Amino acid sequence: MEKKEKQGKEMEQEKHHDASIVFEDDKVVDLLSSPPLPLSRAKEETQSKEGQKDGDVQAREHGEGVLEVGWPYQGLAVDINDLLWGFVCKVYSILTIHILFTTIFCATAILCAPVSGELVKGSFSLAFGLALLPICVMFPLYLYQQKHPLNFIFLGLFTICLSLSVGVACANTQGRIVLEALILTSAVVASLTGYTFWASKKGKDFSYLGPILFAGLLVLLLTSFIQIFFPLGSTSVAIFGGLGAIIFSAFLVYDTDNLIKRYTYDEYIWASVVLYLDILNLFLSLLNLLRGMQSDG
Repeated sequence: MEKKEKQGKEMEQEKHHDASIVFEDDKVVDLLSSPPLPLSRAKEETQSKEGQKDGDVQAREHGEGVLEVGWPYQGLAVDINDLLWGFVCKVYSILTIHILFTTIFCATAILCAPVSGELVKGSFSLAFGLALLPICVMFPLYLYQQKHPLNFIFLGLFTICLSLSVGVACANTQGRIVLEALILTSAVVASLTGYTFWASKKGKDFSYLGPILFAGLLVLLLTSFIQIFFPLGSTSVAIFGGLGAIIFSAFLVYDTDNLIKRYTYDEYIWASVVLYLDILNLFLSLLNLLRGMQSDG
């Protein structure tokens, strides 16, 4: 009798096995009600779930916090987002001091008659020396960018040298043209910076611009060198000024993207210097464009 009962139970289990009922976590799942997943897809889903679990465990072990969807990347840890935000605020604080100092100096060079007269009647050698001086200061600034207080000392010297060079250019230009170039530069910088942050949040990358911008910068440098020995007309100056404005606008997008994604937390000095150079070169290019257009008119 016991053997017959066991055989009967085994037959009932085989019948239930055909219905493919699976018990998992106190929940009944009927496999016949849904189509089976392909083996490759099932493996991918299993691996993705295991990878997410491993990532969460590692994040907890290293104290990185809970993952979130936030600025500037989607899926970064909260602590990393806070560090990035602090880094960006530090860079733009230094950049603001750069711009304010240069703006005040250029306004003094235009509005103050004694200073303007000295800068206007300055010789070609003085202008050429002021143009080379920032390049000479840039090398020690790059070498000591992470050594306090040398980094801030060279940063101040670099800002003063560039302000002198830009002040000479503004003193030799009408105040109305300088104001127009300042307004255009402010509008372009604000719009492109906002766009780059928005695009970075959406996952776009601008690293492909590097080789293109390098080639464009070489063309501008060679053209500027040629103008020293073979001065070009006002129309050519306006054309190359417009070309320079386009190139340095793209440089602003490229370097802002690098600021968000590629700079380390200790490189805030050099990141601010790069953006400062982009903005000043954009301003000078627009100044040449407007000055050449006025000469043609």
